[in-house]
Amino acid sequence: MVPATTPITITCSPKFGLDRTLEHVAAARHSGHRVVPHLAARMISDEKELREFVRRLADLGVDDLYVIGGDGETPRGPFGEAYDVLRALQDIEHPFVRLGVGCYPEGHPHISKDALIDALVRKQEYAHYMVSQLCFDSAALLDWTRETREFGVDLPLRIGLAAPLQARKLVELSLKIGVGSSVKFLTKQHGIVGNLLLGRAYEPAHLVGDIVSAPDLESLNIEGLHMFSFNQVDLTVDWLATNGQR
Repeated sequence: MVPATTPITITCSPKFGLDRTLEHVAAARHSGHRVVPHLAARMISDEKELREFVRRLADLGVDDLYVIGGDGETPRGPFGEAYDVLRALQDIEHPFVRLGVGCYPEGHPHISKDALIDALVRKQEYAHYMVSQLCFDSAALLDWTRETREFGVDLPLRIGLAAPLQARKLVELSLKIGVGSSVKFLTKQHGIVGNLLLGRAYEPAHLVGDIVSAPDLESLNIEGLHMFSFNQVDLTVDWLATNGQR
């Protein structure tokens, strides 16, 4: 069981829509959990729908929202990227004391590196933290963080980390969401090929160890971890109980 003090993120699926997100947020809140809903900008039809989404979250006592652009090729309304939603929220009464945004240490398959940096620079005026997409290469992640700081982005970083997961499933999911180059690194470095053959699970502790060992860790403003459970909740909770204080 997930401890009530551990925030639970609820994704925003283009397949099921905003109402499904709100249903799961309500269920988690009624169970006593802290919840961080995702909101995909491209799924919002208009400002009225945004205001209603915010109102329902306020009624549920949610005070942290994670805003992303979303995967839809064509926006349903006037919000084409996360920045548009963050800006609109400035004119809406809302309960959020923290607003999070995404970032991409390995880049994005459809967005240039320069555009990604520009977006972070613009979003940090309204956001309070950023969460990285999955990355299994600690050196690449640290280098990206250093470079991003040099561009003037000082948002606290929550590192997106895959929870323990069967190695074969992890590779399949990672390729699907576009972090293939990091998976290629992983297969060369940490015995994942052997794990694939033996049916073992991926273990993320090595990446955490590499990061906390960085000599300039303090200057990188890394706030903590964001665990991608891929619905393997029990494995994730067990891992956090053992490794969460590293």
